[in-house]
Amino acid sequence: MNAMPVEVAAGTSIVRIRDLVKDYRRGAETVRVLDGLSLDIQQGDFVALMGPSGSGKSTLLNLIGGLDRPTSGTLEVDGLRVDELSEGSLGRWRADHVGFIFQMYNLLPVLTAERNVELPLLLTNLDREQRMRRVAAALKLVGLEHRARHRPRELSGGQEQRVGIARAIVTDPTLLLCDEPTGDLDRKSGDEILNLLEALNAEYGKTIIMVTHDPHAAERAHRVIHLDKGMLSEGSG
Repeated sequence: MNAMPVEVAAGTSIVRIRDLVKDYRRGAETVRVLDGLSLDIQQGDFVALMGPSGSGKSTLLNLIGGLDRPTSGTLEVDGLRVDELSEGSLGRWRADHVGFIFQMYNLLPVLTAERNVELPLLLTNLDREQRMRRVAAALKLVGLEHRARHRPRELSGGQEQRVGIARAIVTDPTLLLCDEPTGDLDRKSGDEILNLLEALNAEYGKTIIMVTHDPHAAERAHRVIHLDKGMLSEGSG
C-alpha cells in the first residue's frame, strides 16, 4: 500500500519512512500492526504520536529507534538506512544516535543517579574523566546535580524521570524517543518533565518524538500525528 508521506514541519528531514509494514506472528495468524505508512519528520521538530491502545505507536517508535525491524519498507534516519544495518552496526548506531525516555524510568536501583546516567557512555571510547564531565553536565541540565549520589529509591517519581532524561541526552543523540514519559507522574511532575522536553527542543535543537495518550502532553508538541489501525494522519488534537 502506497500512502502519501505525512510531512512534519519544514526543514531538513531527519526521519524518512516509506511504505513501512510491521507484521507479528500470533500462533498461525499474522497480525499487521503497521500498514504501509509513510512519514517525514524534520530536524529539530517535536512530534506527538497519539492513537488508541494497540494502534502501533510504540511499535513505530521502536522501529525508528532501531529496537525492532520492519517487515518491509524503508526507514532512514539522518540519511542512513537503519533497516539495512547488521545487528552489530544497529547496536552501535542506536548507542550513538538515539536517546530513549520510558514511562517507568528503567533506572537500576543499586546505582546512584550519576551511575545510571553514565551507563550509555560505557559503550563509547571516552575515558572516566570525560564520562563524568558529561554526566555532570547532563544532571545539571535537568536540575539534579545536587542529587548525583542518590539512588532511585531516594528520589521522587519526577526526579527519577529527570535522571532518565539525563541518561537519554548524555550521549548528545540525534533523536529523543519518548514513550509515555509523563504516564506514571502526577500533573505537576508531568508538567515539569514536559517543560524540560520543550527546553531541550527549543534551546538545544533536539528532535523529539513522543508517544502519548494525554492530550495535555500532546499540546506541547509542534505537531500531533494520529495512528490508528496501522495508518497515520496529521491533526491538531
